[in-house]
Amino acid sequence: MRVAIVHDWLVTNGGAEKVLKNIIELYPKADIFALVDFLNRRERDNILLGKSTHTSFIQRLPFAKKRFRNYLPLFPKAIESFDFSGYDLIISSSWAVAKGVKRGKNQIHISYCHTPIRYAWDLYSEYVSNLKQPKKFLVQKSLEYIRWWDLKTVNRVDYFIANSKFVQKRIKKTYNRDSKVIYPPIEIDRFTLYEKKEDFYITASRLVPYKKTKLIVEAFNKMPSRELIVIGTGEELKSIRDIAKSNIKVLGYQKDEVLIEYMQKAKAFIYSAIEDFGIVPIEAVACGTPVIALNRGGTAETIIDNINGIHFQEQRVSDIMEAIDRFETMEFDPQKVSKSAKKFATDRFKGEIEELLLSILLF
Repeated sequence: MRVAIVHDWLVTNGGAEKVLKNIIELYPKADIFALVDFLNRRERDNILLGKSTHTSFIQRLPFAKKRFRNYLPLFPKAIESFDFSGYDLIISSSWAVAKGVKRGKNQIHISYCHTPIRYAWDLYSEYVSNLKQPKKFLVQKSLEYIRWWDLKTVNRVDYFIANSKFVQKRIKKTYNRDSKVIYPPIEIDRFTLYEKKEDFYITASRLVPYKKTKLIVEAFNKMPSRELIVIGTGEELKSIRDIAKSNIKVLGYQKDEVLIEYMQKAKAFIYSAIEDFGIVPIEAVACGTPVIALNRGGTAETIIDNINGIHFQEQRVSDIMEAIDRFETMEFDPQKVSKSAKKFATDRFKGEIEELLLSILLF
């Protein structure tokens, strides 16, 4: 059986790429396709196991390495340009357009859906609200086209896999399709239990607006006796550094080894984004570090009150501060916290994917 694996784009090592890596480990002989591939050698060895990729014409367009997202209106044409006629099984890892690949009548397409296109659906208003004309008009027209194409291509997928119950509901609402939930894999062996917690909090993510890291920083600005470590880089890095007071250390990008060490020693990990699943909070849990998270999206499913963390209800500074005050009165057993992450291990993920594929192929 010839297998093709399709990923939207390869530019960083994020949560979706951790899923991709595990799918490639299941099918090491598969060919890999992506709109663009700008991974460095270390990232390629880590994610793709050193394999090369088939990329679209967008890879060769001017300024694509830094501004490929500006070619959004061309994404449907680019993803449809791939020829999958020689494959029996297509597995797409999709949060944008990968699920829209063309396939033949005798091929099976299984889409692991991280989310329906977020900026075309759930975050549409937030995405366009701050834009000025004429850019706003152009973006609106582009996203209207993307939405039309996204719905038009739904039936190119034979089976949907959702990465959480939260995304399962989105798939049903947006595409009117059923899906099976298979949670993403967590590398439990790397994020090991550490029981000697120190007196600081940590948050880590890409520093972009929807992650709401700035809210966490603003909360700690009002709690000068409590220390916060911020790890990550992105468009908000400078503005976060500008507002952070002396009790907050904004470290920017850090290697995995440094991130893991801070995760292990922190008294709690704080997360305020509405995530489709949220891999990083569970990595902290695997370290035995409880999580203070928003009670919406994926973290509403994975963070269990009084077991591996607590929730706050709204993306507000006051809610974060109240949750931290409440956390300070509680005690968590690092061993029990860490144990709650084991159900998300990579072996579990691979086993559930294999079981589903076998049931489909043997049906």
